[in-house]
Amino acid sequence: MPGRNVLALVLALCLLLPCAGQHHQEMAERIMTDTPVIDGHNDLPWQLLKRFNNQLGLPDANLTQLEGTHTNIPKLRSGHVGGQFWSVYVPCETQNKDAVKRTLEQIDVVHRMCELYPETFTCVVDSDGIQNAFASGKVASLIGVEGGHSIDSSLGVLRTFYHLGVRYMTLTHSCNTPWADNWLVDTEEEQPVHHGLSSFGEMVLEEMNRLGMIVDLAHVSEETMKVVLRLSKAPVIFSHSSAFQLCPHRRNVPNDVLRLVASTGSLVMVNFYNAYVTCSATATLADVADHMDHVKKVAGYESVGFGGDYDGVTGLPTGLEDVSTYPALVAELLARNWTEVEVKAALAGNLLRVFRKVEEVKTSLRGTAPRETPIAFEELERTCRTSYGYTNIADTAWIPRAGLLLAPALLCSLLS
Repeated sequence: MPGRNVLALVLALCLLLPCAGQHHQEMAERIMTDTPVIDGHNDLPWQLLKRFNNQLGLPDANLTQLEGTHTNIPKLRSGHVGGQFWSVYVPCETQNKDAVKRTLEQIDVVHRMCELYPETFTCVVDSDGIQNAFASGKVASLIGVEGGHSIDSSLGVLRTFYHLGVRYMTLTHSCNTPWADNWLVDTEEEQPVHHGLSSFGEMVLEEMNRLGMIVDLAHVSEETMKVVLRLSKAPVIFSHSSAFQLCPHRRNVPNDVLRLVASTGSLVMVNFYNAYVTCSATATLADVADHMDHVKKVAGYESVGFGGDYDGVTGLPTGLEDVSTYPALVAELLARNWTEVEVKAALAGNLLRVFRKVEEVKTSLRGTAPRETPIAFEELERTCRTSYGYTNIADTAWIPRAGLLLAPALLCSLLS
């Protein structure tokens, strides 16, 4: 039968010559050997906290054979991961409580990963460090704070985090800070408070520009996106967000914002979470490639990156089940006629360009005094705070029912 003859011919050709899929996979592996992926967001440190309470010396916490996570060392090697922003995430419920302490502990986890596995990870703090890690075949490990609540509205804490190696901060998570609005204000769940940034929030942005810390707009409201893109002296990133046009979830980036991304030299690192890819419980690798295509179409290939959100989400696309699968996505892009130049830009070049520009802005602001004005005390939730340094505010709090004057620390313990 003619159909069988055609099938036999195709099979014969595939034996003699690589089939298209195999060809693109081999091409992806070759490209990524030279230009490994820099991923914008991975929540492995959060998994290490939840599962092991950050006890990395436990046998089951060994990253060379860690099970039940999207990330371990063999998977990173298979996925050609050359740079990773590790999220030092702590939940919104830590806000006004122990957010700073908890974030410091997660920063410590990333440093200890580099110390325990020096043959795999090298902690870096600049674009040159990433390039050096590429050359040595190690995973350049960078730190990203996921949520401005982690700094507890303190510019001093922000600067301290920078000195400890933090190189981006997501301005909000899924809660407002006292100075910035999060994405939920674009839903029926919350109302805008700051309409982007408060005056203190603008100081946070200025200080991040001065320090050379990348501003991350994943998780913020649309107004916050636009305000920051207008005010920032340096390009910004969306470390793990997708395209709103394809999935109208408020965590994603609308087209008008994508155009601002293009005009400012900024970057959208596409998220793999099913709920942000298809707005449903299921998705495929091809759906993620659709988002990358869309960002490329609207903002240009210079605005596309990878932001898998591995180990921070519960539903991943078929074909992108863990960090070993990046080459399959690159092969899909090649099959869609992305050029090698475009693929290399999305893999690493675009993030390196943004990082270098952030560093250039830092250099241009050298000599600029740090911002020192504290947030107004009345803008903070004060139940568990002292007021040292603020004038005309008693460093005490009342328990009306008892009529007793108590120190805030004691009050906090009684109310918790």
